[in-house]
Amino acid sequence: LKRGLKKARAGNTVGDIGNTISRYVESQGFTVVKDLCGHGIGKKLHELPEICNFGQRHHGETLKVGQLICIEPMVAAGRDWRIKHTQDGIGWQTMDGSLAAHFEHTLLVRQDDCLVLTEP
Repeated sequence: LKRGLKKARAGNTVGDIGNTISRYVESQGFTVVKDLCGHGIGKKLHELPEICNFGQRHHGETLKVGQLICIEPMVAAGRDWRIKHTQDGIGWQTMDGSLAAHFEHTLLVRQDDCLVLTEP
C-alpha cells in the first residue's frame, strides 16, 4: 500500500500504481487478487477509474490534481489469485483457501504527492 501511495500523484497513471503494488507483492512471495480493485470515489462510493493491483506502467487513466481515489491492495498467500463469495454471500475467500489480507486508503491526488485521508 505504501509503495502504491508513492505513485499516486498527478501525471502518473493507474497502471503505475498497480504495477508498483504487484511487483512488490510478488517479490515477497505473495500474489495480488485480480478480481477486486481500488477505485475513484466521489458522489458514489465506487466510481471510475478502476485501480487494479497489477498493470503496466504508463497505461490507464492519468491521475489529475484534486482527484479522490481509493487504493486497495488485496494480497493472497497462495499462488491462485482467484476468489469466490463465502457461504454467507457477503465475504470473499481465495479459491485455494489460502490466507489473504485487504488494506485500503482513500486519498487526494496532488501535484507532487497525495494526501491520505484515512490516516489519523
